[in-house]
Amino acid sequence: MAVFLPLSFAKSPPTVNYTLYTYNTNSSLTLATTKTVDYLIVAGGGGGGANCAGGGGAGGLIYATSQTFGAATYTITVGTGGAGATGNANGSSGNNSSIVGGSINQVAIGGGYGGTESQAGGAGGSGGGGGNQTSGTPLGGNGTSGQGNNGGKGHYTNAGNILLGGGGGGAGAVGSDAVGTTVGGNGGNGLPISITGSSIYYAGGGGGCCYASPSFSTGGSGGGGNGGSYPSTAATPGTDGLGGGGGGGARGSMAGGKGGNGIVIIRVYN
Repeated sequence: MAVFLPLSFAKSPPTVNYTLYTYNTNSSLTLATTKTVDYLIVAGGGGGGANCAGGGGAGGLIYATSQTFGAATYTITVGTGGAGATGNANGSSGNNSSIVGGSINQVAIGGGYGGTESQAGGAGGSGGGGGNQTSGTPLGGNGTSGQGNNGGKGHYTNAGNILLGGGGGGAGAVGSDAVGTTVGGNGGNGLPISITGSSIYYAGGGGGCCYASPSFSTGGSGGGGNGGSYPSTAATPGTDGLGGGGGGGARGSMAGGKGGNGIVIIRVYN
């Protein structure tokens, strides 16, 4: 009796009609002919402040598809994250990332610094969170239109000496205000981008600090660092390659988190 075996079919691999260039440091790209391009530019995130401070703002994010790049050499700049503060100081703003060449001049702005006690957050791609304040409310820094969002406000509650920092803004959402008596403002979420073929969140804001509270605030999706909480929880840095803001440092010698380095990704269609 004849035996019929099932046929085995090999699947053809999907056709890849583009080349992906990923830059974590400064470089250049030379195109010999005009090409259609998608690109993602993320600047460095802002550093968190110290002394019951706000979280750093995410690096500015620019994403564009189906763009025409002429034959030229393009200079790629990848911004580093801003330093987290120590002592009673603001964090440092992140550094810009860019693609410049031919008719293209696209610059993502570094994330704003997190403000220390009584200080507002810095402006940037996304704004840093404001520090705590014994009178008044330190505002979050302004974000850059089309690249990010504002940071959140700091907060102080006299009863219990509750000192809270605002969250840094993210590419997809504002940083949360610090309110109540429990945690600082959470960092704003970043945005999911699929330029690599996988959906990845970029440019999340850093969380604000907490004092006299066992809780801690969280960084936004996309590499935002968590805020510190006195006396034992240190602020965490933003994630390199995602441009996240650093978390705000808590009381005393507890430093703010460093901002994450940015990234530039270019998809060149064949």
